[in-house]
Amino acid sequence: MAKTKLAAKATRKAKEESIDDQPTEQLVVAERELPVVHELVPTLTPEKLEVLRRLIDNAENSLHAVKKMLFSTVMETRARALPGEVIDGKVVEGVFDGESMVGKDGKKYPVPPNYASKSKLVPGDKLKLTIAQDGTFIYKQTGPVERTKLVGALEEDDGKFKVLADGKYYNVLLASVTYFKAKPGDQISIIVPKDQESDWAAVENVLSQG
Repeated sequence: MAKTKLAAKATRKAKEESIDDQPTEQLVVAERELPVVHELVPTLTPEKLEVLRRLIDNAENSLHAVKKMLFSTVMETRARALPGEVIDGKVVEGVFDGESMVGKDGKKYPVPPNYASKSKLVPGDKLKLTIAQDGTFIYKQTGPVERTKLVGALEEDDGKFKVLADGKYYNVLLASVTYFKAKPGDQISIIVPKDQESDWAAVENVLSQG
């Protein structure tokens, strides 16, 4: 019994000595750091959370604007790099940007939404525009880009339609939504360029009603 008490006393003494051996500065730092962790949550008041949300929204809007400018620049660069000469007033070659054709001459030419919808055009597709003597625009797809398909839910925002697929929103033409008689909440199969950034998609089909 006496041996057991002596062993216990020796263990306690060893622990006390190990604590005493630690540098005083480390103990002070530990004491100061522990309360800080518990004070982090109370400092995030509703007002500060709202400020953070606004900063995030502004950052996302700025990033979207930069991506839009970059996309427009890429489309113009690709259009100008097309082979052949620009024949003013007769034939113009260009690249589809989701709504219009960006011509090799740097101009934008309107693409009929019904044609874009039925042809399932996606940004980057090469087009040839023939302008008839009466001013009629006749389009022909000459070089489709590589594609991939995604599935997402259709949403409406102020009369404009978009599909949330793979964590990103893609704009879709009203003509496509009308043609497939789709409604917000429907599961939509869309087609997007495989190897390039795009804010637009072509509607492949409606998979299920919302």
